[in-house]
Amino acid sequence: MIDFKIIHKDKNSRARAGELHTSHGIVETPAFVPVGTQATVKSLTSEDLQTIGVQVLFGNTYHLHLRPGEDTVAHFGGLGKFMGWNGVTMTDSGGFQVFSLARYRKFGKQELPNDDGQADLVKITEDGVIFTSHLDGSQHSFTPEQSIAIQKKIGADIILALDQCTTYPITHESAKADMERTHRWAIRSIQAMKHKGTFNQALYGIIQGSIFADLRRESAAFIASHPFDGFAIGGVSVGETKQEMHAAVERSIPFLPENKVRHALGIGDVDDIFEIIERGIDTFDCVTPSRLGRVGHVFAMPPEGNLQNRFRYDITKVQFAQDSMPLSVCCDCYVCKNFTRGYIHHLFRAKELLAYRLATYHNIYFIIQLTRKIRTSLLENRFAALKKQWLG
Repeated sequence: MIDFKIIHKDKNSRARAGELHTSHGIVETPAFVPVGTQATVKSLTSEDLQTIGVQVLFGNTYHLHLRPGEDTVAHFGGLGKFMGWNGVTMTDSGGFQVFSLARYRKFGKQELPNDDGQADLVKITEDGVIFTSHLDGSQHSFTPEQSIAIQKKIGADIILALDQCTTYPITHESAKADMERTHRWAIRSIQAMKHKGTFNQALYGIIQGSIFADLRRESAAFIASHPFDGFAIGGVSVGETKQEMHAAVERSIPFLPENKVRHALGIGDVDDIFEIIERGIDTFDCVTPSRLGRVGHVFAMPPEGNLQNRFRYDITKVQFAQDSMPLSVCCDCYVCKNFTRGYIHHLFRAKELLAYRLATYHNIYFIIQLTRKIRTSLLENRFAALKKQWLG
């Protein structure tokens, strides 16, 4: 199980610094949770992540279920031992991937179109979801009970209830139906947790409701009224505007108990990190740092990094071919202390695998250090000043 303690509250916002106590150590919050989709943060080792300062890793139930399978992960002693990671682990329910991968896919030369030229690879019922693997076209199903059973075998410290991830844009009526199904699945997930597993695990409930204020309030109040160990705010990074995303978080937080941890699913842009922490989020995950790194987009601190360039630039541009500067002038990560922009530019142009590793390392380090700076600013009562320094 887990225990969350608030260490300090910001006087001018809902931001707080805390400690999340788990069986694999204490997580100092706010904390960024890198995504290790298939039991790996692509191109980095677990030792790299430890050196960077990562405290929690996020595994993906959908992908681990399809490959290598939860029984294989359990055979090696659970997710952490499987990937050589001694820190805290989380897994999602698989719901987001089922819905996000529900559209057109190719399996080798085989295409699966429907009447509008796309493939509907997911069937949603009250019982759960039936979906087609994006790997080989095989049929699988996730019910709330199956999702919990799979996650119990994967063995993460923190697992999530199965939810119906709402698409965007969506009508109020459809969003309400999705939310209410998520609520019914949440209750079933709680019941499924009563069956004893091998690992000591905590369960988070997921809040839905799309961009609609009344639904967000209703969902937060409903999920908070049930015995979850923490809460995750879902459906806040599926295409809505930043203002709508921030509003969805803001509308949910007042209905959640102060003494339990709050997680935001899929948030990773610098400005959004400040905004969600200011509204009361404790932890958050995103693929953005690693995904950007693999295509040569690297983070830079102010003043070079700013809102206009989204705190990033493209190292593959020809202007960096003979640049002897580090990726970010003020960064003290291993990459910035040992390699130049010109060298990393060359690696990307030559399609060398080291390019992905160095850029990903730097990007993960950047977000981890930013979150640490935010935590320190909260403890020293200067969060507003730090936000102004970064965002203006």
